[in-house]
Amino acid sequence: MKRITMVAAAVVMALTAFTGCSKNNNKNFILATGGTSGTYYPFGGAIANIWNTGIQGMNVTAQATGASAENLRLISKGDAEYAIVQNDVMDYAYNGSDMFAEKLPNLATIGTLYPEVVQIAASKKSGIKTIADLRGKRVSIGDAGSGVEFNAKQIPEGYGITFADIQKNNLSFKESAEGIQNGTLDACFVTAGVPNSALQELAFTAGLILIPVDGEAADKICAAYNFYTKTVIPAGTYSGTDIDVPALAIKATLAVSAKLDTDTVYEMTKVLFSNLESLGNAHAKGKEVSAASAVTGVSVPFHPGAVKYFTEIGLKVQ
Repeated sequence: MKRITMVAAAVVMALTAFTGCSKNNNKNFILATGGTSGTYYPFGGAIANIWNTGIQGMNVTAQATGASAENLRLISKGDAEYAIVQNDVMDYAYNGSDMFAEKLPNLATIGTLYPEVVQIAASKKSGIKTIADLRGKRVSIGDAGSGVEFNAKQIPEGYGITFADIQKNNLSFKESAEGIQNGTLDACFVTAGVPNSALQELAFTAGLILIPVDGEAADKICAAYNFYTKTVIPAGTYSGTDIDVPALAIKATLAVSAKLDTDTVYEMTKVLFSNLESLGNAHAKGKEVSAASAVTGVSVPFHPGAVKYFTEIGLKVQ
């Protein structure tokens, strides 16, 4: 009887050791991205490929999703380990504000990736040259409940303007551009990488004016919402725009489950940021990614594995 008990105990210990090893060395992960026609999905595929080829035994699958809000819920529930999201939407999820009724647990940041610029376009005949000129005008603020709608609320607030001061319309980017072209709208907010295809078409067909966000108002907005960063829309981005236009941007961000261990996240962060040339060759947006910019625009705490890597290369993280 004693011998059987000892053998049984040995078997249990072996199984426990095997199970623990299997769990700790799991390298099958989901990277939640966005729709197949958008930027996040192919960009996520490029990131997954770098991880899969650069880390032995790694198997990351880029999964098409409904983008930021859904991605954060997937991480929170444990249905994905990584995700590409907008940093402002991640802030709302972490703090349980705006489009999130409750805080989502288990969220952490690896780093920001590339800017998604809040572009404020107006028709040439609208007379709009500044944010203050939006008062009383017909303005598209993006789809209802979208991240764009919150950008369109927050930025004018820096100039003392609220939704009550404009004739707001909830329209898609394409519908917004068409509205400006046919005269049913005066201006619109578009949060996207530059150039944006809807604004490109508008610029070619009817022309547009880009409204700057700068000075004390920009400082005030960035202080109130630390997920914004200052940027510039370069001259020539759109037909007929011949000067640089200061703007604010949110950033596409690589989010991670806070439950993942430090060593795994460290290795994946290191491999990704050590192979940015390959990322840039695989996708144009990869050329906009750098380790130095990855630690900016972050309002949700970094994962300890990311902190370890960025500190190792001499970067200060929040």
